[in-house]
Amino acid sequence: MERMNRLKGLPPRLRDDVRVLVLGSMPGAASLHAQQYYAHPRNRFWPLVAALGGFDATLPYARRIIAANDAGIGLWDVLAACERDGSLDSAIRRGSEVANPIAATCTALPTLRAIALNGTKAAQAFARHVEPHLGDDLRQRLRIHRLPSTSAANAAFALPRLQAAWAVLRDDLA
Repeated sequence: MERMNRLKGLPPRLRDDVRVLVLGSMPGAASLHAQQYYAHPRNRFWPLVAALGGFDATLPYARRIIAANDAGIGLWDVLAACERDGSLDSAIRRGSEVANPIAATCTALPTLRAIALNGTKAAQAFARHVEPHLGDDLRQRLRIHRLPSTSAANAAFALPRLQAAWAVLRDDLA
C-alpha cells in the first residue's frame, strides 16, 4: 500500500476586524515549505487579492499579509491536516482530513461578512466539515462565495476571468 505524506497546514492570518475570510483547502508544497500562503510563483492569488485590496502584490510576504488584513481580508484553510502526495487538491486522501475550527472562529469575528472558498476542493471540504456546524446566526449573517481556484493548475481561468469571478467580494469589503 502506498504511504501518503501527513501534512499540517498554516496558522490563520486574520484580525478581529476581518470582513472576508478566504479559505483554501490545504496549502501546496511550495507554501508549506515557505510557510507562506500562496507561495507558488504561478498561483494568481496575490495579484488577484492585491487588486481587490488596493495594495502591491510584489510587497514582501509579511507586508502582503498586513495589507490584506488592512483591506479586511483574512486567510486560512478549511483543513488543518491531511494526507496528500504532491500539491494537488485531488491527491488529498478524503478519510485523512482534519478540519480547522472555522465555525467557532467565525462566531468570534463580529465584522465578518463573507467566506470566499478558493476552489472546488475548498468548497467540498467546507460543505463536509464546516457548513454543518454553522449556527443559524452565521448562516444568516455570512455570504458564502464558491470561487474558482487561483492555482496555476486551474488553467481554464486566466487572470481576467478570475478577476471577474472574484469581483463579487468587492461589496463585502466595502
